[in-house]
Amino acid sequence: MPSLIDIRRRIRSVKNTQQITKAMKMVSAAKLRRAQDRVIAARPYVSTLRKVLANVAVAASGEDTGENPLMARREERRILLVLVTADKGLAGAFNSNLIRAAQHFIADHAQAEVTLELVGRKGRDFFRKRGARIAGDRLNFARPAYSDATPISGKAMDLYRNNETDAVYLLYNEFKSVVAQKVVLRRVLPVEVPEEIQPVDYIFEQPPEEMLDALLPRYVGMEFFRSLLETAAAEHAARMTAMDAATSNAGDMIDKLTLYMNRVRQASITKEIIEVVSGAAAE
Repeated sequence: MPSLIDIRRRIRSVKNTQQITKAMKMVSAAKLRRAQDRVIAARPYVSTLRKVLANVAVAASGEDTGENPLMARREERRILLVLVTADKGLAGAFNSNLIRAAQHFIADHAQAEVTLELVGRKGRDFFRKRGARIAGDRLNFARPAYSDATPISGKAMDLYRNNETDAVYLLYNEFKSVVAQKVVLRRVLPVEVPEEIQPVDYIFEQPPEEMLDALLPRYVGMEFFRSLLETAAAEHAARMTAMDAATSNAGDMIDKLTLYMNRVRQASITKEIIEVVSGAAAE
């Protein structure tokens, strides 16, 4: 049976941990609000850009839009998978779900040559230790900007234009709510023009084909930027939920340890009383 000093030391240690987890929860809650606002502001822009791209593609359909290198379809023999994870842990299953999804993707495309472009320290460390085929890695996207996504999307488009890869996929966590994040796997190259959007009769000042050539890189860049924004918001939400659960569990452990300490102390007092009574009776 542990002594009272050991139990008190354990309670003190759990209380210190509880203070840390509570502080981390508050920090993530403050960061989540800003990240959530940025995600909500970016979604309408991406949706409108997708509609404009579809209408321009319809207007340019008189020409062969398949000639555009970003829309050319090829057999997927070489695939670039862009995996977006977090730089830090303590976010529950946030990173492990993404890594598991990436492993499943590689297993499902065993007949192809899958190369990884890793964004985030957790994904990079995991696949680097396992000798995966890695094209590059990028870190420190706590507050992503569009300029952060430009080098990643530019590299992916260059590889696709030069026929060095046949498809580019994005794998990231989409922010749904504070308690829910969805793992999203999306093919960004070749660009697929939505067909269900009702076309609008635009008047173009320049040939639609030229506009399509200008819109496609911007659309791909926004898809990469959106993945960074969604991942940042989802990471803060997952960490806030995990730290809230850890704080609650620490409180439950403190209650149990306090109850156990009181029982040990009561047993010790009872034992001392019995020894005093027994000694008095012996006299």
